[in-house]
Amino acid sequence: MKIKSSSILVKEALNEIKTIDKEEAFNLVKEKKCNLIDIRDVRELEKEGQIEGANHIPRGMLEFWLDPGSIYFREGKLDLNKEMVLFCAGGLRSALAAKTLKDMGFEKVSHIDGGFGALRESKFKVI
Repeated sequence: MKIKSSSILVKEALNEIKTIDKEEAFNLVKEKKCNLIDIRDVRELEKEGQIEGANHIPRGMLEFWLDPGSIYFREGKLDLNKEMVLFCAGGLRSALAAKTLKDMGFEKVSHIDGGFGALRESKFKVI
């Protein structure tokens, strides 16, 4: 049995998804053109802080919270017509998550290069 490594999966995802930088993400948020989604674990938020205005959806619940047919769907939490801009700590999990949302049928999906580490060093406010 040949198992694909996580690095191969991330590389494949990066070939299929849109990657944006922290400045483009800031402008999308400022212009209210996206849902900024932090997929980090709650322990990471408690330890490192969070980006003001970001929606927290843990990676393990992302597909369920964004599936209108799921009992876990969060009605009205996000505008499903806006771009879904995902980030994690460094950009690996968010790349995989963005690919999953594309596979689900979301057309406007991107992830932030460098993740929370990059956002912390930008115009975004950490709370």
